[in-house]
Formats: sequence, C-alpha cells, structure tokens
Amino acid sequence: MPLYEHVFLARQDASPQQVEELTAQMTGIVEGLGGKVTKTENWGVRSLTYRMNKNRKAHFVLLNIDAPSAAIAEIERQERISEDVIRYLSVRVEELEEGPSAMMRKADRDRERDDRGGGFRGEREGGFRGDREGGFRGDRGPRRPREDAETTTDQE
Repeated sequence: MPLYEHVFLARQDASPQQVEELTAQMTGIVEGLGGKVTKTENWGVRSLTYRMNKNRKAHFVLLNIDAPSAAIAEIERQERISEDVIRYLSVRVEELEEGPSAMMRKADRDRERDDRGGGFRGEREGGFRGDREGGFRGDRGPRRPREDAETTTDQE
C-alpha cells in the first residue's frame, strides 16, 4: 500500500481533547478503509506565518499513514467539512520516517538548550559587556590612538 505523511492544522481555540478526538476520528477512518496509522505526533500549538481564517496560531498534528488512496481522499473530505480544521496537507512518500520527525527533534533540541541556560543573544560567558573591566566607554575617559596605528604628521 502507498505511504503518506499527513499534517493538519486545527484551530487554536480547540481544546487539546478536541484535537485528540479529531486525530482519533481520522485514525478510525484510515483503519475502517483497510489502512493503518503508523505514527501520530502532536506538535502542539504553534504560530502561523500568516493569518488563516482569522487564526494566528494552530494545533499541528502529523500522521504517518499506510493506506490506500481512498482512505486519504476520505480523510481530506472529512477535514474539509470540519470547522476545527484550518488546513491539511497529504504527501505520498517512498518510505516513512522512523523515530521522531524533524519538528520533534527541533523541540527536543530547543528544550535542551533552555535547560543548559542558553538565553538570549546578548548573554555572554562572563556576563554582559558592561561587566568588563573598565565598564562602558563613558567610564574610561578620552580615547587614545592605538600603538600599532600609523600616524601622519603635517610635515609630509
């Protein structure tokens, strides 16, 4: 049977239970038509690049499906009818990805970075730049020329 990756976006104001029910409904349709869902990933609520149907965020769900094309057609038909689904995309693939998807790996990597204490870009190993010896330029007094800089004289 053909293999598919299917992603759908549910409205942000849908509760997580409603999103789980929607996922279960899609899984039931696939299994009813002789296929199987090999992996389900809920990517959570994420910001959208642009507004869709007055929504700025959405619940993202990935389904890896091993089913006939009729099952995909029925899932897409049901999602068109559903008011909770903003967008969907089904892609036929040669083989299904084992393990976590790229989005889940990114989320794990971000979580690890946050646990290590990596903060915003201004944060440095030794603190902020103002913590350097001598403080800010205003605390150091007048600027002196560098030793290695070429000096010009008016006599030339």
